[in-house]
Amino acid sequence: MNSLNKHRIGLVGTGFIASGFARLVHNHAPDLDIAAVLTRRTPDNTEGFPFPERLTRSVQELLDKCDMIVECSGDVLHATDVIDTALRAGKPVVTMNSEFHVTTGSWFADKGLLTEAEGDQPGSIAALREEAVMMGFKPLVYGNMKGFLNHHPTPEEMAYWAGKQGISVEQTTSFTDGTKIQIEQALVANGFGGTITRQGMEGPKSADVTKAAIELARTAAERGQAISDYVLSPGNAGVFVVGTHDKSEWKALNYLKLGDGPYYVLVRPFHLCQYEIIKTVRRVINGGGVLLNNSSAPTVSIVGIAKTDLPAGTKIDRAIGGFQVRGEAARIQDVPNHVPIGMIQNAVITRPVLAGQTLSFDDVELPDTLALGIARKLYA
Repeated sequence: MNSLNKHRIGLVGTGFIASGFARLVHNHAPDLDIAAVLTRRTPDNTEGFPFPERLTRSVQELLDKCDMIVECSGDVLHATDVIDTALRAGKPVVTMNSEFHVTTGSWFADKGLLTEAEGDQPGSIAALREEAVMMGFKPLVYGNMKGFLNHHPTPEEMAYWAGKQGISVEQTTSFTDGTKIQIEQALVANGFGGTITRQGMEGPKSADVTKAAIELARTAAERGQAISDYVLSPGNAGVFVVGTHDKSEWKALNYLKLGDGPYYVLVRPFHLCQYEIIKTVRRVINGGGVLLNNSSAPTVSIVGIAKTDLPAGTKIDRAIGGFQVRGEAARIQDVPNHVPIGMIQNAVITRPVLAGQTLSFDDVELPDTLALGIARKLYA
């Protein structure tokens, strides 16, 4: 295919996700082109990226060379700046950055085409939900599966597992201490007008995901509102949606091995991250619109909870994936003046914070950024 006829993608990020997506497009999508890649890293720190000749440190160059943006930096402050510029330039944006969405994403939800991608759990839940609704199901539970949880992992443990899995210590820590799954399920709740049952969600532990999922559905039915939650189930992975269907369809659904109802569990036992982003890219190219974003009126946020005592003057480079703070999903109305954990970056503690305490805007000094201004409007 002539390069002039290709859809030009501007990629933001050079890490595990971005590199994998770039390889996939290059090797398997002849109608797409990674035209430019925005990075803040030095050349020595991008040695593993497959197409170094396409790297740029200029946002304007990125925008000039692309028809759409795929943002997967994992950095809230950086993503906020880049996505703001991209949407102002009229470029559609596909992300794999749930941290951005639950922190400042709602500000941009009605300012252009902005969608999270299929592949990470929120996008995979969104795709499964879309299929379920088309088939006549009424969703009650948007569910995630988690194999392991430790709110207080040690740096040594995380360094070991990061090396073994080939991802960063920060990513490994945010997965292990539960922050990532809290972020993911908050995004899903906001995106589909759902809620959570309590701060931190229920997270029942069970080897039988279907049984636990049905119990969550009973809770949702009693509340009269769909909920977002997860099941802690070692050895299982993927996402699920629990819904009801027309009573008249009971026999057919039972024959199709979905059980006696009235709650039916649909499971997607995998999510393939960078390999699935391309599905959402094609969705946007073909006019399919938004798969998932945080909505313009979020009701759930992620509070930061101190893992240890934090004396005044403590510096926090990045709370998500660090050893000083972890995140929990909470209803915004229940946590006035909280500072979203995604904002706690390059921060300084201004007064003593005790272990277990939820951080507020009054507890931290934050750099003056576009993200800070947005977060204060949304949450303070």
